[in-house]
Amino acid sequence: MAPRKGALLDSTTAEGKRAQSRLRKEIIIWLATTGADGRPHAVPVWFLWDGKSFLIYSVPGQKVKDIEANPNVAMHLNADAEGGDIVRIDGEAKRLRRQPLAYRVPAYIRKYAALVKSYGWKPEGFSREYHIALRVRPTRYRTR
Repeated sequence: MAPRKGALLDSTTAEGKRAQSRLRKEIIIWLATTGADGRPHAVPVWFLWDGKSFLIYSVPGQKVKDIEANPNVAMHLNADAEGGDIVRIDGEAKRLRRQPLAYRVPAYIRKYAALVKSYGWKPEGFSREYHIALRVRPTRYRTR
């Protein structure tokens, strides 16, 4: 699942730098999968971007079933108020069977600590509920 040639963001351009920054800082990314019936399923998810791939923790459910049946996904960040600042990603997702739970991933917990607390969870409790780890490796980026 290595990115195809040209799939990496060009961080030497202003557009690429802006996209990289948003991928590090944004709280929500939309993940779109395809169901067995061919219908798209798009959901907002928490994610950790490491510069090469996305780590997502999930509850068991539709998106996990979709990814196990078809690893091709699309993701995007919300646009700005004028419909610009677009960051879209095509990628290949897979379920990680040996990934530590979220509370054992310091960067993930740092990023979402306030939100986890706001829901009345402790990191361990959140990690027990959202215990399925998914990795998305980008195959193409589109920015505007």
